[in-house]
Amino acid sequence: METELNLDRLFSPDPAVRDIARRIYQSIKDLPIISPHGHVDPALLSDNKNFPDPARLFIVLDHYLFRMLYSQGIKLESLGIPVTDGSVVESDPRKIWQLFAENFFLFRGTPSSIWLAYEFGVVFGIKEKLTGNNAQKIYDQIQEKINSPEFLPRALFDRFNIEVLSTTDSPADSLEHHKKIRESVWGKKVIPCFRPDGVTDLSNSRWKSNINALEKVVGYEIDSYLKFLQALAERRAFFKEMGATSTDHGVFSPYTHELSVNEAETIFQKALNGKAELKDARLFDAHMLMKMAEMSIDDGLVMQIHPGSFRNHNPVIYERFGPDKGCDIPLQTEYTLNLKELLNKYGNNPALTIIVFTLDETTYSRELAPLAGHYPAMKLGPAWWFHDSIEGMIRFRRMATETAGFYNTVGFNDDTRAFVSIPARHDLARRIDSNYLAELVCKHILSLDEAMELAVDLTYNLVRKTYKL
Repeated sequence: METELNLDRLFSPDPAVRDIARRIYQSIKDLPIISPHGHVDPALLSDNKNFPDPARLFIVLDHYLFRMLYSQGIKLESLGIPVTDGSVVESDPRKIWQLFAENFFLFRGTPSSIWLAYEFGVVFGIKEKLTGNNAQKIYDQIQEKINSPEFLPRALFDRFNIEVLSTTDSPADSLEHHKKIRESVWGKKVIPCFRPDGVTDLSNSRWKSNINALEKVVGYEIDSYLKFLQALAERRAFFKEMGATSTDHGVFSPYTHELSVNEAETIFQKALNGKAELKDARLFDAHMLMKMAEMSIDDGLVMQIHPGSFRNHNPVIYERFGPDKGCDIPLQTEYTLNLKELLNKYGNNPALTIIVFTLDETTYSRELAPLAGHYPAMKLGPAWWFHDSIEGMIRFRRMATETAGFYNTVGFNDDTRAFVSIPARHDLARRIDSNYLAELVCKHILSLDEAMELAVDLTYNLVRKTYKL
């Protein structure tokens, strides 16, 4: 079945709104992409090798896709998802692709279907909708293209018009791939982001081995809390030298509380001896958010807080496949009380920028928008993860704008591991914002000139300014 992407997709059926949305979108659709937060492996761009096959490109690394398939009883092993013990999983990419195609209908109505339609239609020029019947033909079409020089990662980076791409990296990462990119003649901007969760979250089952890895990279034993702080400060400085402009903190809760040095030392020693309890981990997390804010004031790195996800909710999947396999589930989250200590101490400081995200949409109008609409240091991150969607983006704008305004938000980030989905995600965000602004014009809340100016700010200027790019 032939299918064409409708030029008015995601715009209002109301002709007055739709006409203005078109005009706004046309003014921003070709602006460069800035991707200030994501999870693309920098090795992809440093090695610049052909993608191996369509299954690896689209399915194996994208938990948005395989979590839906798993929910319908399809085993992750049959999709080629590697297991932690090295057991055999499906290795034939054609079989994986066939299984995906036969179940492609499961994505109807989801953001994944919107992104995939763009990837197939715009990036790869495929005009047929994927089904079990045409699966192998489309597989061959994609394979032929990814074997060509035009579909090497760096060529796609250029074609996608990406101006800046930020990865997410642990404190112990050598950043060797970032070094290789910087030293190459390619000359494009791929920067790291400092994410210390693996060593600040004492409840992490790999915490001790992560500390050992950090010791190796700094060259000394981390046998005290103060040595731990020293190591983090040194690594932050290295990341900044390598182009980093931000940190990222994927905490269970946004609870913040400052401990004394002695209190922090006591908990840290308990962790070193394998005796830290969950309450110790939560308290240490709260304290480390305070310390990371303090360090951000000193070194200028923008601080991102991603709270409210119950990571690895399904132990069967976590134990067999490891983290980031689609079983992280949102939690009800409170911000007004939890962030009070942090914001009271640092929120009035113009040298600090804190970008707060949420998976609990009930907090937008009740807590987050009022907080961001007051504290100079705090900004609202875009609709994130499960809400990185058509309705989620609309709800975010409608619930936050009246209280926080547009200029206490930070534009869009794609937060993706799936490299070829980057332009699809940004296109969706640009269309949703264009339509929202068009509605405000039709209601005579904004003039068309204001809406056109805002569209550029939401697409490009705000993200550059907030992330110091």
